[in-house]
Amino acid sequence: MLKKILVTDLELGMHIHEFCRTPGSEVPWVNQIEVPLNDIDELQRIQQSAVREVWIDTNLGRPASALHQPQPAAPLDNTAPASLEKELTQAKLIFGRAKAAVMMMFTEAKMGRAMNVADADLLVEEISNSILRHPHALISLSRLKTSDEYTYMHSVAVCALMVALARRMGLTDDQVRHAGLAGLMHDVGKMMIDPEILNKPDRLTPEEFAVMKHHPEAGLKILEEIQQVNAMVLDVCVHHHEKMDGSGYPHGLAGDEISVYARMGAICDVYDAVTSERPYKKGWGAAQSIREMATWKGHFDEKVFQVFVKTLGIYPVGALVRLASGRLGIVIEQNEKSLLLPKVKVFMSARTKRPIEQRLVNLANAQDHDTILKVECPEDWGITDVEELWSGMKSGSLTQ
Repeated sequence: MLKKILVTDLELGMHIHEFCRTPGSEVPWVNQIEVPLNDIDELQRIQQSAVREVWIDTNLGRPASALHQPQPAAPLDNTAPASLEKELTQAKLIFGRAKAAVMMMFTEAKMGRAMNVADADLLVEEISNSILRHPHALISLSRLKTSDEYTYMHSVAVCALMVALARRMGLTDDQVRHAGLAGLMHDVGKMMIDPEILNKPDRLTPEEFAVMKHHPEAGLKILEEIQQVNAMVLDVCVHHHEKMDGSGYPHGLAGDEISVYARMGAICDVYDAVTSERPYKKGWGAAQSIREMATWKGHFDEKVFQVFVKTLGIYPVGALVRLASGRLGIVIEQNEKSLLLPKVKVFMSARTKRPIEQRLVNLANAQDHDTILKVECPEDWGITDVEELWSGMKSGSLTQ
């Protein structure tokens, strides 16, 4: 029996019948057929390539029973819940492929060629499935991108944030998919901006910023030429810099003049921007970013912003917190039933500033008898590896 699956769902022991061709997937093995998958290095090369989907033969590979009978340890559903650790591994693979795909799509746009919407849809599906398996892994991991890859990976991160926010808001599956595509395409107009301005390592001058402010309308022009693009995607592209008080651009819309999707885009775009490392500024932590954004009156839709906060958690994954017990810890996992009681990995004494034995504390468990007192700034404690503490990866290693 033949079955089409995403390469992220490939496992050792499967038999690849055929690789699915897509633009950018011209790799040595794409012309191969009937490939038994028994080597871990080969599996990783395929998953890190531009190939997105393959046909597997369940008769020649893994036993049909292993693929089709209910087995808790190996669920068929590629949206089944996963642990943070497992999904971080998958998310890194997704980011590697996403960077190449977005670079290709944006380059096509810059050269005046039609972008491949089918590739974009498939990428949104991969991202959406990751969020269904674990709602925080891919979003949190996106903060590890470097300033050099910001232009492209920012679009991937905003896509993930839009998908997660749309799901939290209870939108339909089609609306979630369109929201993700809007996040992926919202900055395509930046490809029309002078590279010296777009990639400038310092803050823009007022004159340069005036040029940069043309990117939403440039993006709209590009997307309008693609007949398959949904109206929501066009709307978010041109209006994600509008503000509720009317002080945004390019049209100075205010209040109800701004669609709910553009309001979502504005929040997701800013959050990823302020949490990202740039040549001229250090990214804020997730918790600090939420606190700061909450003070920007007139900028965001307050109701949508509150849903966004619930999407990430009051204490987002990666937040450094001080506990009532006198320990410092890093938030590892959210507790959906109580956003104030996440799982925290403790690793330092707040009194002595010395390391302690690392252990996971579930604040929702009464026997742990601990609570969060406040969010801390890593620099105040001389902590430079805060991202590595929760992800196991160093900052800047996202697509390496």
